[in-house]
Amino acid sequence: MSLKIKSASECKYDQISLGEVMLRLDPGETRVRVAREFKVWEGGGEYNTSRGLRKCFGLRTAVCTAFVDNEVGHLVEDFIMQGGVATDFIKWREDDGIGRTVRNGLNFTERGFGIRGAVGVPDRGNTAASQLKPGDFNWDDIFGKQGVRWFHTGGIFAALSESTAQITVEAVKAANKHGTIVSYDLNYRPSLWKTIGGLKKAQEVNREIAKYVDVMIGNEEDFTASLGFAVKGAEDLKHIETGAFKAMIETAVKEFPNFKVAATTLRHVHTATVNDWSAILWHDGKFHESRQYPRLEILDRVGGGDSFASGLQFGFLSKNDPQAAVDYGAAHGAFASTTPGDTSMATQKEVEKLMKGGSARVVR
Repeated sequence: MSLKIKSASECKYDQISLGEVMLRLDPGETRVRVAREFKVWEGGGEYNTSRGLRKCFGLRTAVCTAFVDNEVGHLVEDFIMQGGVATDFIKWREDDGIGRTVRNGLNFTERGFGIRGAVGVPDRGNTAASQLKPGDFNWDDIFGKQGVRWFHTGGIFAALSESTAQITVEAVKAANKHGTIVSYDLNYRPSLWKTIGGLKKAQEVNREIAKYVDVMIGNEEDFTASLGFAVKGAEDLKHIETGAFKAMIETAVKEFPNFKVAATTLRHVHTATVNDWSAILWHDGKFHESRQYPRLEILDRVGGGDSFASGLQFGFLSKNDPQAAVDYGAAHGAFASTTPGDTSMATQKEVEKLMKGGSARVVR
């Protein structure tokens, strides 16, 4: 049984995301602590899916977020516009001149290499997006009048503040009400929750949001930490065993029968630059697995999971087929790991070639 997705003709947008978009500062091959220059990108776990769907797959997407009305905020806006994602729902906050009351988020990120893992140093306290609250967006207009086929958000945004948790609940309820498919990436980050209630608060917030989610994305660690499920089967949470994930999902869908799809990437880290990569998806009582990408060579792993999520969404939005969804997701995530920055630089043709087992021979 396929998902009940609105037709493209009755909606202005194929997909909208809700989340923070930060300015990523990338030191390239060196380290943040000794860098003398940075390359800048935009990135945010939720937004990255919208950009992938627009830039790689050609769908109509938008992002709900907020920035300070200053030069840095407009730099990130310019990146978003270059990616083709609609900026209609960006909220602009007045600059206080020093960032005392509101600011834009920064994310210093090292890619890692070999035995040196990737390192992220987010600087996002008191940001405009973290101050978003219920009532900031007219969801009935967005989902009801303008029309949206798919809505995506995640546990990173929900963890930024008490108000972002509240607006996330508000948004998923409204999407449900108007028949929009809701996907949610659990993306558990202990550092985001530790000063606002820790694991207990994470589970309280995520379990409330989960009641309104159609497509839940997350690995075994995410399900355990964010939703409180514990299933034996994977000795090393960095290497998620397929059997353990299956057991986890079978437990989760009994408590949350609203889950129509659950999915995760399967990653075994040999080194920061060599990973085994694949994905698995549950739908309507059946599991669907992607092809394997053994010993995938990684240039920049940041955003690989988000590209998986956007490929998955494209598989359902374009074909409404779970096997296509996991195949597009795994291939898109794999390809995104070969390029710098948080967002995908792949084309749909490249993704489909990879899905079919295409080689890396030079294209002339």
